[in-house]
Amino acid sequence: MAAEVLQVIAADTKHLGARIGATLVLHTWGSALTHHPHVHGIVPGGRLKPDGTTWVACRPGFFLPVRVLSRLFRRRFLEGLEQLHRAGLLQFFGEHAALQDAKAFADWLAPMRQQEWVVYAKRPFAGPQAVLAYLSRYTHRVAISNSRLVAADASGVTFRWKDYRAKGDAKGKVRHKTMTLAPQEFMRRFLLHVLPGGFHRIRHYGLLANGNRRDCLALARTALQAKVEVPTGEPAARAPAFVCRHCGQPLLIVEFVPRERASIRAPPS
Repeated sequence: MAAEVLQVIAADTKHLGARIGATLVLHTWGSALTHHPHVHGIVPGGRLKPDGTTWVACRPGFFLPVRVLSRLFRRRFLEGLEQLHRAGLLQFFGEHAALQDAKAFADWLAPMRQQEWVVYAKRPFAGPQAVLAYLSRYTHRVAISNSRLVAADASGVTFRWKDYRAKGDAKGKVRHKTMTLAPQEFMRRFLLHVLPGGFHRIRHYGLLANGNRRDCLALARTALQAKVEVPTGEPAARAPAFVCRHCGQPLLIVEFVPRERASIRAPPS
């Protein structure tokens, strides 16, 4: 839905008036391992003209109006929830069981139509290396890294987390806190973010979609007169993919054992 909203507004002649590209990366966690699904997106700062010979850049420091983005996303998101509810595809449990009723669900959605939704758009990156650095931080990140783990024993797991609701001081020290969870609760939260087998975390759209990415990138490089460096000479020796951490010798792959495809599941209640 985020990609759809970006493409709809970018296609409007009041803005870019063209088909754009986007790469979106799904994250499902918050800093405290809570269920917080959201996407990080990278969008080229311009588009190709329909004839494919000219690249038209967006205004410096500006891509698309965030207020327009937020309001269209709000409308599309709430309409999608209503369609799912009418089709009987939403399930409610515990204190939210009453929302199974159509009127109760409509009343619950009503205040959300009046609230301003927030779209956060960063300024353009400082060149290709900055884009690669950003992607490397987000594409294959898991819910928690080893560096955030403080202690673990039979009584609990302690880890660092960032409280975004706290204002903090100039260096943000007050925001950084520690939390201790019982081992069972820690594992429950961590497993919330293990995606079903075959689910794609990274998706590409528009000019960057898999079906036309190669042709579109070639046209964009030609229009931008970008030079593509072709490596020459003997290829450098590749480092072994797996190395023994005890003796430092490369490990040989004897056999690949495919994992069983897990059925799509909902987060445990």
